[in-house]
Amino acid sequence: MTAALGLVALAGPQAAPAAPVTGPAALHWSTCPAGSDAPRGTYCATLKVPLDHARPNGRQIKLTLSMAGDLHAPRTLVVNPGGPGEPGIGTAKLVWSSLPEDVGSAYNVVSFDPRGVGASTPVSCGDTSKLIKHPAAPYAPATAAQEQARRTVAREVAEQCSTHVKDLLPYITTENAARDMDRIRAAFHRDKLDYLGYSYGTRLGATYATLFPGHTGRMILDSVVDPAVTTYGSQYEQDPALQHRAGQFFAWAAEKDATYHLGGSQAKVSAAWDAVRTKLAAHPAAGRAGSAELDDLLASAMYTDQVWGDVAQAVSDYRRGNASTLLGATDQLALGGVDPAQLAYNCADDAWPRDWATWHRDTAAAAPKAPLFAWLNTWYSAPCAYWKAPTAKPVKIGSVKVPPVLLLQAKDDPATPVVGARRMQQALSGSRLVVAGGGNHGQYLFDGNTCMDRAGNGYLLTGKLPAENATCPASPAP
Repeated sequence: MTAALGLVALAGPQAAPAAPVTGPAALHWSTCPAGSDAPRGTYCATLKVPLDHARPNGRQIKLTLSMAGDLHAPRTLVVNPGGPGEPGIGTAKLVWSSLPEDVGSAYNVVSFDPRGVGASTPVSCGDTSKLIKHPAAPYAPATAAQEQARRTVAREVAEQCSTHVKDLLPYITTENAARDMDRIRAAFHRDKLDYLGYSYGTRLGATYATLFPGHTGRMILDSVVDPAVTTYGSQYEQDPALQHRAGQFFAWAAEKDATYHLGGSQAKVSAAWDAVRTKLAAHPAAGRAGSAELDDLLASAMYTDQVWGDVAQAVSDYRRGNASTLLGATDQLALGGVDPAQLAYNCADDAWPRDWATWHRDTAAAAPKAPLFAWLNTWYSAPCAYWKAPTAKPVKIGSVKVPPVLLLQAKDDPATPVVGARRMQQALSGSRLVVAGGGNHGQYLFDGNTCMDRAGNGYLLTGKLPAENATCPASPAP
């Protein structure tokens, strides 16, 4: 899940204004690093940036950039796929090849692995496989001992991350990543940064615009993070939105009862799902997929309805005695384990409650309205309660006059609920918001929604925002 992940705000390194860049760095393009997810036709380069932007001549770290399109195109579009901590060097070719010809000829597309991620200077928590075991205990603790066991794992994850990269963790922040993007802008000899950010990438882009309003060009923020709450608070916005989206999935499966045989109404599908959870909790499939693994599968499916058929089929097969499809899906998710970069950004970007009683109280209050997701979301971010790195001083998005941007959002997006997009528009005065029906996370170019694509394409071509806020119909359900 996109982590939506305080009482004690630790003093963090104070970021100075961006150091002047005396001249664009020379970028040398060649093949991308072995093992990266960059597809053929993508070229990569490296760029040195300060670990601490307050000390521009101090320790330098590496960013790995990727590019697709014509290096000499009139404009450069920098893209971030979200996360935080999501590798980006595979995104440039994906976006550029999805643009219509007139937009693609106007831009080359650049993406990058942000600091702490992948082929850039990475953070690591070492081997966490001994900490994260499968089948995992049910997310909602039935006893105090079960809750304590999960707290122990969260603490051990935080301690292990600190042991491996203690020197890096204070500097893996959204503000520093935004300052890195200004170095990328300068390296491409651009006066303005044109930018497309998805999910967490909207926070990164809005932070950039706040820090560098004079360098902010055409900016699309798609599936918008709420700028008015902390990452701790935003998980409690996610919980009911995820539960609502799950209801939509169950209703969709009910319409296709002849295919999946999960029940002819939303309530019957929900009951069938709960029965499968109960059975897996008691008898994990193949000894490794229990109720928590099924919950992970459901949470991952809330991002896009394009995978709903696969998930429904996996559960349908399991009910008929064939667990192979379900195991294939849950095994793939289990490979993810701990995401060090995502934790590093989330835990350092905002203050988190250090008293577990606060977490327990808030999650217990959220659970009745989001029984499938409240405890899952809490445990996902629980290492932040024990994180060893200091908390960064937050950048207040929109605290200065920022050029207006284009905001794209799905009405029922569970990962970044629509309330966040509306608050972002308030923070970035003059911006325009286009809301699509449906709930798929990530609209522009990747949801097959011609109305949303038309809004994004027109803005990138002309720089002109819609005259007013607008709505688009949902893309067709699968």
